[in-house]
Amino acid sequence: MKNLFIAVTKSNNTRISQRLNPSLALNSYDNLVLPIYLQFSSIMSSNERSRLIQTPNSGGYHNQSEPTVLKSLNAIVKASPTNFLLIFIPFGILAHFFNLSDTWVFTLNFLAIIPLAKLLGFATEDIAIRVGQTIGGLLNATFGNAVELIISIFALTQGQVRVVQASILGSIISNLLLVLGMCFFFGGLKYNEQSFNQTAAQTSSSLMTLACIALIIPASFNAALEARDDDNTRTEEEILKLSHGTAIILLLKTHAHLYDAESGDDENEESEEAKLTLPISLGLLAGSTVIVAICAEYLVGSIEGIVESSGLSKTFVGLILLPIVGNAAEHVTAVSVAMKNKMDLAIGVAAGSSMQIALFVTPFLVTLGWVIHQPMTLFFDVFETVILFISVLITNYLIQDGKSNWLEGVLLLSTYAIIGLAFFFYPDEKEV
Repeated sequence: MKNLFIAVTKSNNTRISQRLNPSLALNSYDNLVLPIYLQFSSIMSSNERSRLIQTPNSGGYHNQSEPTVLKSLNAIVKASPTNFLLIFIPFGILAHFFNLSDTWVFTLNFLAIIPLAKLLGFATEDIAIRVGQTIGGLLNATFGNAVELIISIFALTQGQVRVVQASILGSIISNLLLVLGMCFFFGGLKYNEQSFNQTAAQTSSSLMTLACIALIIPASFNAALEARDDDNTRTEEEILKLSHGTAIILLLKTHAHLYDAESGDDENEESEEAKLTLPISLGLLAGSTVIVAICAEYLVGSIEGIVESSGLSKTFVGLILLPIVGNAAEHVTAVSVAMKNKMDLAIGVAAGSSMQIALFVTPFLVTLGWVIHQPMTLFFDVFETVILFISVLITNYLIQDGKSNWLEGVLLLSTYAIIGLAFFFYPDEKEV
């Protein structure tokens, strides 16, 4: 028995192992070590348990959950059904260098960015699992909407403030109405009624209401000043100051919830495992960001041309078309999990993205405009502000009971269709 115990505890010692029957040693290992592991696993963290789940080999012990290079590459290939669109990356870049029409440049780079958005988010989530909740939350808040952020930065540096404002508003509305509506509709076709965490949904609604207030107040402020003073320059300066102050408040306080994991999700967080090796995750994050930046620069540069050639307004391009670029992969993910009756996750994808844009991306861009001397404010057009208010209002009303069905999905999708139709006919300011 003593020899058997030595062989079990030092299974990598070839000389002692040869004195025993291999199958006998394996059975003894299970009988002796496994009960001890089960006894202590209940008081250990998930990371400690994962380190204990090891298999003996000639070189000692290794972690079963650690991904290999081959598994990492396989996970990247299977990360999104939109990966086939990656073929448009070289075509979009070549279209710019060969001076093709702006329509071709816009369309090809538009298609190229769609799969890159998913890969960028996939790499961010994988790294976030490794670095812990606080830093992981910061990474998700920063890179979770990196595509929208990069496109908006290029547009802002080129002075296209209307495109930036429209893309921000469009991203929020598309997540609240289009994505959530499709989740409710397709999930409702499979299940008569679906339920979700009512408290979490109402918290998201409250935060979106705060974002709506941050846009309504500048619009009301502008209307009040115009009624009292005919000096438009002074009014614009005051609105700019108000926007800067509001942006700082939102950045310093209100997006802190993005870094805190909800207590109800702790078990799910513990079960997550990294699918990529750390070097591949970092390489994928860096490579995707660089390529997105290149394609976004060409995409934004072609907006003027496509507006002139197609007759579409900048507002429509920014509010309807550009949000599709950054949110297409999220749309697919949210709908797929909703059809699996995982409505908490589906709402988290849709509402979480809207909150990140409203409470992080928007004030960040206002602050950036302040730094680079671009008049980026929180004063949106009155019509656009009303549209946001209506979107938040109907969303709050439908999710307050913690249940959903296909009819509620139809209501959200119908609202989005009406808004899209209205902005199709809505002219830019210069056309009024």
